[in-house]
Amino acid sequence: MESFIQQMVNGISLGSIYALIALGYTMVYGIIKLINFAHGDIYMVGAFIGYGMIQNVGLGLIPAIVISMLLCALLGVVIEKVAYRPLRGATRIAALITAIGVSYLLQNLMIYFMGPERRAFPTALETRIFSFGSIQVNSQQIVIIVTTIVLMLALQVIVKFTTMGKAMRAVSTDQDAAQLMGINVDNVISFTFIMGSALAGAAGVLVGIYYNSIDPLMGVTPGLKAFVAAVFGGIGIIPGAMLGGYLIGIIETMVSAYGGSMFKDAVVYLILILILIVKPSGILGKNVKEKV
Repeated sequence: MESFIQQMVNGISLGSIYALIALGYTMVYGIIKLINFAHGDIYMVGAFIGYGMIQNVGLGLIPAIVISMLLCALLGVVIEKVAYRPLRGATRIAALITAIGVSYLLQNLMIYFMGPERRAFPTALETRIFSFGSIQVNSQQIVIIVTTIVLMLALQVIVKFTTMGKAMRAVSTDQDAAQLMGINVDNVISFTFIMGSALAGAAGVLVGIYYNSIDPLMGVTPGLKAFVAAVFGGIGIIPGAMLGGYLIGIIETMVSAYGGSMFKDAVVYLILILILIVKPSGILGKNVKEKV
């Protein structure tokens, strides 16, 4: 039982990161029905920004996370304005292909400027281990879980209680009706990209301290797993992204501990296949009829 609880703690730590990335996927999809496959690479850029702030500038972990969030938010809104906004009236497949193109562009730009090699993330936090019997929780896991909870609560407050949050919910429900009511849809979409990209930037730094290494292709696999988490919980639904992220993190950790680490990725993608077959709307999603 103690071993199981230990793996649950590890799974919650990993799931916190997946949940932060999944929120960006689900927010963008909820507003404009776009699966932004470049989102995982924005998280990768956030990790490198955090690396630079800690290694080269000498900042602490929290300032590095804040700066990474700000710069990734700027990157997200630039991508939206340059790559996605001109395709607003185009087919979904055109926007999807563009998102994949932006993903490869970010990867190769980072390889060009930073090199393809994997590098160790600088130590930004003193490692302390807290023991509760045979269960151990280190300081990195505590920082990851607490930071994630704070950011998720802040996002919920913004979405539920601010004017922009109400506008986001209105645009998500009916974009045309929201525009008729005087809501600036372009501003709402840009703000959605800002919020999602900022969360991805924070996740990038947290991944750096969790795995202690970063590289230009690090956004591919976690990005796909976060997408699976968003679909699993119910894409387009913020609580669903949170739930899906934690569940995927726990499942992956349990499979690694008890079934072998070679199968952890396969199990995650198997979950995606099963959820699309059994309940495509996800755990918290509802089936919505579409007029053809």
